[in-house]
Amino acid sequence: MLKLFNSLTRTKETFTPIEPGKVRMYVCGMTVYDYCHLGHARVLVVFDVIVRHLRQLGYEVTYVRNITDIDDKIIARAQQNDESVSALTERFIQAMHEDADVLGVLRPDAEPRATDSMPDILGMIGKLVDNGHAYQGDNGDVFYSVNKFAGYGQLSGKKVEDLRSGARVDVEEAKRDPLDFVLWKAAKPGEPAWPSDWGDGRPGWHIECSAMSTECLGAHFDIHGGGMDLQFPHHENEIAQSEAATGEHFVNYWIHNGFVQVDEEKMSKSLGNFFTVREILQRYQPEEVRYFILSSHYRSPLHYSDDNLDKARGALQRLYTALRDCAVEGDAIQADYDGRFQAAMNDDFNTPEALAVLFELTRAMNRAREQGDVVAGGLAYTLKTLAGRLGILQSDPAAYLRTGQGESADGSSDAEIDALVARREQARADRDWAEADRLRDQLTELGIVLEDAAGGTLWRRA
Repeated sequence: MLKLFNSLTRTKETFTPIEPGKVRMYVCGMTVYDYCHLGHARVLVVFDVIVRHLRQLGYEVTYVRNITDIDDKIIARAQQNDESVSALTERFIQAMHEDADVLGVLRPDAEPRATDSMPDILGMIGKLVDNGHAYQGDNGDVFYSVNKFAGYGQLSGKKVEDLRSGARVDVEEAKRDPLDFVLWKAAKPGEPAWPSDWGDGRPGWHIECSAMSTECLGAHFDIHGGGMDLQFPHHENEIAQSEAATGEHFVNYWIHNGFVQVDEEKMSKSLGNFFTVREILQRYQPEEVRYFILSSHYRSPLHYSDDNLDKARGALQRLYTALRDCAVEGDAIQADYDGRFQAAMNDDFNTPEALAVLFELTRAMNRAREQGDVVAGGLAYTLKTLAGRLGILQSDPAAYLRTGQGESADGSSDAEIDALVARREQARADRDWAEADRLRDQLTELGIVLEDAAGGTLWRRA
């Protein structure tokens, strides 16, 4: 029985889909004006694992992750680069897909773009204007009237009175209330614009997701997710817009992943303390980054540091070493380990506990191997199968262990390392211990770890 923490009720609840056997889930995706940083990677990986687990439970999942390809930051970056908005966004959409693919993130079932969703956006704004939940200001912008929605603040726990008392309003804005937010921005010279009943312009950020999610999944669906920073105001505004436009309850379960932190601060582009996925992948393998993300519960802060990524590398190496040393044979997984793994994942997608089950398996495999069971009683098959549900341990163990940080200290190739290892093995066979020790020292200087076994010497990059 799956239990998940619902941000809307602030409690852990038993999951019950609207339609038996089916799950409709929407996650706020990237605003594409730069490369993905580790915070974006966490969103991608966390919800990828959630989708994988829902499907493992037998649900037919429709997973929608949108792309925001028009907003203030995109326009500003395009102007800064002296390129068109479409050229900028296409470049970074491709880069996002490349980063997601290399991290083992499965593609969503639908990936709507804001610029392709204008009819739906305009239709929803029209409904809000017609039913009195929105109005056009003197400056041409269309605003949502927050005081017309009684439930505002239910997701974030914020009180309208407190928000209003702390709000500032630019004298040039035409809002009736400082809490009102823009649905449609009147066109400005040199900016992309679309025709509408309120004049040429472009949508506000919040209305984009409301329109795309309801168009893809209906007015009422099961799960909406995203980073914790989106809880207010973005997701709060989505609820207000969507429910006022459709008259239906918007979403049953809200899932928010925690921040990535650097030196106790949230990682973000605005703070300038972010590391792109591509920068990190210059020093760590994709599965190591994925393991690092899954090593913390999705709702907890994820503390970025080289030390924590090194720990993830070491843990993954231990798992791969166990697989390398056992033949992966079998067609059925061990029920007791499967049960504990499922229990962990059914408890609000507790990936650290699920990973702990994998290490229980490696210890059992090591004991079995010491007793001469080269297939470890099917435990290796169980380890690889369960790990696959998290999207890890999918590479060839020997290849992974040899790759390490990409190359040895002087850039030596696998073939060159193989040759040195073979020479050392020959020296040992000839009982030339001095030469064998010299070659071991040379390999150590190259960042190579040797493991002498009964069947010969194995090596991996440190």
